[in-house]
Amino acid sequence: VVSVGYAGDRVASTVALVRDEGATIVVDPGMVADRHALLARIEGLGVAPGAVSDVIFSHHHPDHTLHAALFEHARFHDHWAIYDGDLWVSREAEGWQLSPSIRLIAAPGHSDQDIATIASTPDGVYVCTHAWWTAGGPADDPFSPDREALSRSRERILAIASVIIPGHGPTFTPGPDTPR
Repeated sequence: VVSVGYAGDRVASTVALVRDEGATIVVDPGMVADRHALLARIEGLGVAPGAVSDVIFSHHHPDHTLHAALFEHARFHDHWAIYDGDLWVSREAEGWQLSPSIRLIAAPGHSDQDIATIASTPDGVYVCTHAWWTAGGPADDPFSPDREALSRSRERILAIASVIIPGHGPTFTPGPDTPR
C-alpha cells in the first residue's frame, strides 16, 4: 500500500502497488491529499511512474480513478475492457490474468461494475477491493445498488483472502467480525 485512504469530511482512495514477473501495477490511483507524495512513495520503492505497466480501477468513481494519467505508459483495466493508448479491447474482468500471480475477478456491490485484484504470494492472498471501505465495513454500504450482490462478493473474497486492502482504509486480516 503506497497511500492509505480514508472517507469522511475528505476522501482518498487506498492506492496499492503490485509487482510480479514483468508487471508493475497500480490499483486505484484516485484522490489523494498530495499526488507528489504519492509519486514519491512509488519512486521510493524503486518504480518510476513511467515504468508502471498497468493501472486497475476497482470501479469508476473519481475517488479511485482521478490520478490515472500520472502513469502515462500504463494499460488501464476496468470491469469490461483494457485501454492502451487509443486501443479499447473489450473483455470481461472475471478471471483476467495480468501475470502469473495477479488476476481480476468481478466483485459487484459498491457499484455494479466493481472488480477486485487478487495477488497470490508465498505469504498469502492479498485482495484489493471496494467490497469494504475499511475493516469495519460499513456493513451496509450506503452506495450499494445491490446489497445481495455485495454480500455474495464479500463471501467470495473472504473464501480466498488472507489480507484485504479495502477502498478507504488500511489493510486488514479478515476474521469472524468482518462484515458480510
